[in-house]
Order: sequence, then structure tokens, then C-alpha cells
Amino acid sequence: MPCEASVRGVRVEADELLVLVAGGDQKAFEDLYGLVSGPVFGLVRRILRDPAQSEEVAQEVLLELWRSAPRFDPRRGSALSWILTLTHRRAVDRVRSARAAGEREQREARRAHHPAFDQVAEEVEAGLEREWVRRCLDRLTALQRQSVTLAYYDGYTYREVAERLSLPLGTVKTRMRDGLTRLRQCLGGVA
Repeated sequence: MPCEASVRGVRVEADELLVLVAGGDQKAFEDLYGLVSGPVFGLVRRILRDPAQSEEVAQEVLLELWRSAPRFDPRRGSALSWILTLTHRRAVDRVRSARAAGEREQREARRAHHPAFDQVAEEVEAGLEREWVRRCLDRLTALQRQSVTLAYYDGYTYREVAERLSLPLGTVKTRMRDGLTRLRQCLGGVA
């Protein structure tokens, strides 16, 4: 029974002190602080589990207690219950705030991780363009296709294409010009 009596004594003492704190009594606040800081920290610690954050939230609650003491109504419940309710709300708010911040950071990290373009769409588009170029190359004459392929796919200069095909340079240039004109017309639908 001594335990129950001491709890009842704490409640009565907290009720009296909180009423005095509501009137601006600093000494009463010091006494109330000493009386409830342990239970306040204990409750916050059980909810947050992080010692540093628990200390911070407990201090916020005790500061809030000083500011909001005039709102305490002893007819609605004990001071200790009122204080622990404030404590619980503040601790739960911190958990929710931390969770929301974590989710924001994750969303931001996912957003930052994705490239500025849609890689799959780019690859599909590139594949379609390659196929379109192949079809357009197939529409060229064999001589035009051979000249364009040597120059643009194999990297030969016009002079080297002429040597490889044993043709005069002017003939190769004409084939290239005509072939590129036809390619440009064919590929006009891609852009």
C-alpha cells in the first residue's frame, strides 16, 4: 500500500503545484519539474526509443507545461494525467514528423536517382530509329548503299571509299550525294 499512497501523494502534489504554476509561480514550477520530469522522460523514451530525441521532447513538454498551465482544469482530471497526455501527444507528433521526413527523403532520393529521361523509352526509340534507317538504306540502289555504308558505318573517307570500290572520286561523291538525299527524304518521317 505505500506505493499506492505515494502515487496518490504525487497526484495531489502535482495538482496543487500546477495550479500555482498557472498563476506564474516559478518556485512551484521548479518543484513540479522535479516531480514530473522522470515520468515525462520515461514515457517519451518508451515511445521514441532514441535517448537524444527523448531528452529533447521531454524538455519541449516541460516548457509547454509552463506555457499552458493556465489551461489545466483540475475538475477534468489529475495534473499528472494531463501532463502525461501532453507528453504522449508530443512524442507521437515527433514519431509522425520523423516518419514523414523519412518518407520525403526517400521520395527525393528516388527522384534524384532516376535519370532525367526515361531510359526504356530512349532505348526503344533508338531501336526504332535504327530499324527505320535500315529500311531507308534498303531503298537505295546497291551502289549508293555500298558507298554510304563504307563512309558512315565503316568510317572511310570519300577518297578511301573510291579506292576500295575502284571508282573515280567524283563518281563516289555523286553516289554519296544522291544516296544521302534519298536517305534524308526517307527519314523525314522519323523526326
